[in-house]
Amino acid sequence: MTTQDLLIELGTEELPPKALVQLAQSFADSIKTQLTASELAFTYVKSLNSPRRLSVIVEGLQTQQVDKEVEKKGPSVDVAFDADGNPTKAALGWARGNGISIEQASRLKTDKGEWLVHKATEKGQPVTALLQDFIERAIKQLPIPRPMRWGSSEHSFIRPVHHLTVLLGNEVVTCSVLGIDSSNTVTGHRFHHPELVTIANASSYIEQMADAHVLVDFEQRKAVIREQIEELAEQENATPVMDEALLDEVASLVEWPVAHVAHFEERFLQVPKEALIYTMKDDQRYFPLEDNQGQLLPRFIFVSNIESKDPKQVIEGNEKVIRPRLADAEFFFATDQKTPLAQRVEGLHKVLFQKQLGTLGEKAERISRLSGAIATLLNDDAEAAARAGLLAKADLMSDMVMEFPEVQGVMGMHYARLDGESDLVANAIEGHYHPRFAGDTLPDSKVACAVALADKLDTLAGIFGIGQTPKGDRDPFALRRAAIGLLRVLIEKELPLDLPLLVDEAIKGYGDKIKASSALTDSIVDFLLGRFRAYYEDQSVPVDVIQAVMARRPTVAFDFDRRVHAVHAFKSNPEADALAAANKRVSNILAKADQVGSSVDPDLLSEAEEKALHSALDSVRNDVSADAEQGNYDAALSRLASLREPVDAFFEQVMVNADDSAVRANRLALLSQLRAQFLNIADISLLQS
Repeated sequence: MTTQDLLIELGTEELPPKALVQLAQSFADSIKTQLTASELAFTYVKSLNSPRRLSVIVEGLQTQQVDKEVEKKGPSVDVAFDADGNPTKAALGWARGNGISIEQASRLKTDKGEWLVHKATEKGQPVTALLQDFIERAIKQLPIPRPMRWGSSEHSFIRPVHHLTVLLGNEVVTCSVLGIDSSNTVTGHRFHHPELVTIANASSYIEQMADAHVLVDFEQRKAVIREQIEELAEQENATPVMDEALLDEVASLVEWPVAHVAHFEERFLQVPKEALIYTMKDDQRYFPLEDNQGQLLPRFIFVSNIESKDPKQVIEGNEKVIRPRLADAEFFFATDQKTPLAQRVEGLHKVLFQKQLGTLGEKAERISRLSGAIATLLNDDAEAAARAGLLAKADLMSDMVMEFPEVQGVMGMHYARLDGESDLVANAIEGHYHPRFAGDTLPDSKVACAVALADKLDTLAGIFGIGQTPKGDRDPFALRRAAIGLLRVLIEKELPLDLPLLVDEAIKGYGDKIKASSALTDSIVDFLLGRFRAYYEDQSVPVDVIQAVMARRPTVAFDFDRRVHAVHAFKSNPEADALAAANKRVSNILAKADQVGSSVDPDLLSEAEEKALHSALDSVRNDVSADAEQGNYDAALSRLASLREPVDAFFEQVMVNADDSAVRANRLALLSQLRAQFLNIADISLLQS
């Protein structure tokens, strides 16, 4: 079998940086899928890219499909021939379609009859004959929301396309895609190597592109950028503010990364660092620097796409660019301080939250009331919680947040402190947005937790109250994210608050804007409970464990969490499988019984095994109930695991459906008590082995 390396490159204008990696990977995945479907073997498929190209390298590609022996089944003999043995139209048509005569057909006998069959050799095609379709299909499958046209071309793509390179080994494969004919030439770096690069062989592509100042391996580019930033930061005795999303975006903006350190005036450090960091990272794709204490330094690192002979000019150019952006932040900060945060609450009444639910001002008042109520339940400072809830959204009316929405909450915290509000209130204003995403930090005080819960509950109650629940992928108010965040706060901060009570309190705040009802409360609570599956699956908790706890519908999230972890641990217990099976059997027996009593008459226990089970159950009953009441579910399940032997013996030796109705009822009551002990914690009959 002959193999060669394959190169496909689609050369374009600069691609959207936030979409580059996804586009390139989708392109490579589609090519890989089609090669596999066409039974063409290969060693490896690698996605490559730069801001001006989507590329795929296939190493060790089989150059020709293997010939295949195929059987083409025709009509049954009964249908293929008439009573005189002459071929029917059906048979003749089938034979003609296969390019044979009836006499050349074979016969296949099966249990269901005899059939005409044609055994043929299907000639394998060379990969060169398939690549045109592969590439066209891969391009059509790219996730491009808004394709564009350019010049007089009738074709459309995410950006104008300038060349198509398709090489199998060192040979150009003839293709024409998006009006571009294939060749063996590609563009090099726009400035360092503006002339075309002739690729000698698919296997030399990466090396030749590096010679042309283009690093086509995204991970290599990203690693180079990270290394350069870390080296420069070390030289500055600083720590870079660097996250993966920013690294990905910068790596998608440059083909030949060169990092530099630049400065800005120290006077800008009077502005809260979060606003400065946002400006540098999100507006300019710069990497701010902090000292060992986490204080922002008047320096930053930027990554250029050119290796300049005069780096000073490049540095000064970037310093010139950042200056007006920081000056804007400085101006907004100074202007905002002229109006106390509390005075901005009135402006919220002019901003619509939702047309049926009123303004942000009304929402602030509801959050304030609900925050105080939750803080009271937590035995914490209700006055501080109510104050923080009222001011939580006020910074939305500030110039800084209007210009830089991502710093909402953070600026509210700073402005609150400048206004003389307590640290408790100020921190709660910032903390109430947490967690903002998976893995984010949580509010750091009970007051902040109260405001965070109030904000999320208010949104859930209002949107559910007007019937705009999430459907499919549509969730315009991010209710799923709010629900997960709410559960995380309750669980990870160990807050023993009951969901129906919280939801009812949130609904009450809307007055006559929404109609309070048990059905509305139940629908919101069910929605919240439904988020547990996603929450625990992220922690690799099996679905059956979640379902076992869900069957009991505990509505205190922290209690739900303790049950899940206890049942998860119990599942690995050697006794778990047998007890789960026994519980399933008990559940089925009780479901078929007409009536089951709650008390057991010891005088009606005649078999040794039922007496033993009754005795064993009595010996653990009080301790199990006490453990369950205290939330010590691990201990409770450990005690119940000791029942395995008497339970097994009972089912082996005792006939539950005895002829004597009194004995039968007594045995059913015994099983009901056994089942009830487990149901104190979870329905373990749902556990899978």
